[in-house]
Amino acid sequence: MIRVSLFMMYFVYLILIAAMIIADQFSKYIIVKNITLGQKIFMIPDFFALTYVRNTGAGFSILENATNLLSVISAIAVIVLIYFLLHEKNKLIKACYLMIIAGAIGNLIDRIRLGYVVDFLDFYILGYDYPVFNVADSFITVGCILLILLNLKGSKDA
Repeated sequence: MIRVSLFMMYFVYLILIAAMIIADQFSKYIIVKNITLGQKIFMIPDFFALTYVRNTGAGFSILENATNLLSVISAIAVIVLIYFLLHEKNKLIKACYLMIIAGAIGNLIDRIRLGYVVDFLDFYILGYDYPVFNVADSFITVGCILLILLNLKGSKDA
């Protein structure tokens, strides 16, 4: 009985990760098929646009043109996070790991398949044009922020 429930738990993790990766890849597919490279379509004037860009680096274009290095780092990070996921007891922390893993895999797929990451979410807040990002980046960011908050809360409870 324990093996069946453990198998089901791993299966649920796999389904959740797959669903997030599909959402990321599908959103990128829609952008690539419908927007030309560099095109900007304002959805909310002076606040949010869809802008198709190719990012050969990490966040904020750090390590630009280091696709192979970033692919290796991403693959190692995914393996380490899977280990943490499988050894974590807290369900909220597991959810954070799931988001980060899915986001990392989503961007890794782009790097391996295309040699760059497709970015398209472009926000303008208080006159500042934030770096363009994608759904996978959102999963990574939300997962990391929640993980930090949960760890800060945990350290206060200790």
